[in-house]
Amino acid sequence: MLLKPDFNILSIKDIKVDALIEQGVEAILFDLDSTVMASKSGIFEPWVLEFFDELSKHFCVAILSNNKNKDYIAKAQQQCKIDVVGHANKPNPKILLEYLHSKNISPCNAVMIGDRPLTDILAGQIAGTKTILVDSITRTTEPKLTRFVRFLERLTIRR
Repeated sequence: MLLKPDFNILSIKDIKVDALIEQGVEAILFDLDSTVMASKSGIFEPWVLEFFDELSKHFCVAILSNNKNKDYIAKAQQQCKIDVVGHANKPNPKILLEYLHSKNISPCNAVMIGDRPLTDILAGQIAGTKTILVDSITRTTEPKLTRFVRFLERLTIRR
């Protein structure tokens, strides 16, 4: 099924680095808001930046965000050592594929990680990457309406 991620985990903390290495993964592409940063906060938690540094020892790591605000993307980029690409237009896989091509990495050797099945996971699947769906990094503090919308969106992947 198109909207069924390869893996569905609670948090980016649950990513199994050794398993990805064994599967031949060379690149890890993250969504930004609600995946690795609280939505619209513009600030990474220190543990996330440490996690990026650790992942970068084994993989090409980048963030692909649909956010079109250049200042917001620049602020995220200033905080970390990995590429942060805005205006990714997911689920259209064009920017994702262009990024992988620029790094000489085949989509089958990449994984797209995000909190939204209809953008992040769909983009990865159309592009031919592995996909990992995570819950929001702020799942315990999100408003009830946001949680309800997430619940509805995830109904599309359970069939």
